[in-house]
Amino acid sequence: MLKRGFKQMLADANARVETVSVVDLAYVLDDEDTVLVDVREEVEIEAEGKIPGSVHASRGLLEFHADPDSPIYNPAISPEKRVIIYCGTGGRSALAANTLLEMGYRDVASLAGGYGAWRAAQKD
Repeated sequence: MLKRGFKQMLADANARVETVSVVDLAYVLDDEDTVLVDVREEVEIEAEGKIPGSVHASRGLLEFHADPDSPIYNPAISPEKRVIIYCGTGGRSALAANTLLEMGYRDVASLAGGYGAWRAAQKD
């Protein structure tokens, strides 16, 4: 048996990470001090699309894209900005947001329901 499985890790992340609704996201998309980060895999983005203006950093490489000391650091994902992360449904983004908090990022959130919720809201 695992000491901490994915359910416990998700519960811990969700308890610590702020969640932003799709409705609230609309109010910050044009804010230059906010960056929206898509942590899905490239194949998911190719198949489904992405939220306009978002930056891609797959979950597996997020720490490298987010660390200024990394050779593949992406300056768009700055510790000085508000970072809102999304994935397909919200699980990976909660874990990713928690990771950024552990790295020292101060203003991080996860998009509730992820890309699926955002896409559904576009149809309304």
